[in-house]
Amino acid sequence: MPQLPIIMPQLGESIAEATIVRLLFPLGAHVERDTDIFEVETNKALMSVTVPCAGIIKEVTATVGESYPVGATLGFLDISQEDAERLGVNQSVDISTAPLKEASVEAKEVQEVKEDIEEKVAPWQSSLESTVCGLPVPAHAQGVSFLSPRMKARMTELGLHAADLAGIAGSGANGRVTVKDLEKFLEDLERNKITPASSMRVAVADAMRRSWTRPLATVVLPVALDPLLTHRSQQSQKAGPALYALRALAIALGENSAIAGRLIGARIIHPRSIDIGFAVEATDGVLVPVIRNADQFSLIHLLDHYNHLVELARARKLSARDTGGSIATVTNYGVFGLTMATPIPLPEQTLLLGMGAGQRTPCWDQEKKSFFPITEAQFTLSFDHRVLDGGAAGRLLLRIRELLSNPEEL
Repeated sequence: MPQLPIIMPQLGESIAEATIVRLLFPLGAHVERDTDIFEVETNKALMSVTVPCAGIIKEVTATVGESYPVGATLGFLDISQEDAERLGVNQSVDISTAPLKEASVEAKEVQEVKEDIEEKVAPWQSSLESTVCGLPVPAHAQGVSFLSPRMKARMTELGLHAADLAGIAGSGANGRVTVKDLEKFLEDLERNKITPASSMRVAVADAMRRSWTRPLATVVLPVALDPLLTHRSQQSQKAGPALYALRALAIALGENSAIAGRLIGARIIHPRSIDIGFAVEATDGVLVPVIRNADQFSLIHLLDHYNHLVELARARKLSARDTGGSIATVTNYGVFGLTMATPIPLPEQTLLLGMGAGQRTPCWDQEKKSFFPITEAQFTLSFDHRVLDGGAAGRLLLRIRELLSNPEEL
């Protein structure tokens, strides 16, 4: 009987791998076409791997808890001759040795390259003098500003980035971190309690590392929430403050989308549509669902879709079309009791609007010559300083405050 390999599919535009969470059927089970057979976890959501035709689960080569790249074989399905001809499977597939041979050849080549590097670097390395003079982190050390080929090879092997080495005091020339320093650092780490980072936590770390390569700045403006709260209390369906802020940002960017453009080389790339994301806390991370063309729909028309996306995000069931491609993000860190923060925009975005917790505060009435209480929150706009200056960022925040003071127009 022909065998069809069960392949890890492309689960999203930017998704290169997924972790096996569980096998939904036992070996020997008969499954129908388009049946979910594996549940997998990407850095964005829980998703499923389906089979293209009916068959019997013959073999499972994937291991629960392990990550596999797109195109990897997860198992085999016994299928009918008719389905085999339709899918172009002419004979049973036996990959029990071929991938291992290819992998062993690749590993042998990598080992040869490493040995060659070590042979060339070792004499030079042994002649270096340490610059560490009793300080835990020498002030004159250059850390990981320079990485030797040997160090890069070792870091690649371990899956480490330069940021992971920030706490290592180098003993090489000019305080450079050597492979020996790295190995000692890793040995010391093993004495601590260690837990594996989730795929989402690793994805968040990677995004923030890439974001921080840009010069980022933040401007702050107090915003009175009383008009918003009054308007909200009068509605039968009540939108949260974050949706009010998202709608105000969408209108402001619809009036001038250039300020949400991205600097690529010497050109500003303007957005094609006003797609705004909003941060939702999920298990061990944050997901950013996206509302498309948010400037074209009123607040009340966005409410049901917004609430649905929040539920999907908390359950980590967002589809690929519900994430990515946004030009800005709104985050309500006030729900944690924070009055102000400096959140970091996503790597592909220029802007991030944040809102703090509302607080009762006195406001001066010039006509009555007296104070009266208002509910006020600090709004922050974090931005790529290469694209925006403080003046443009401040004007955008002022426009958002103006829109929020007239919530019936949202």
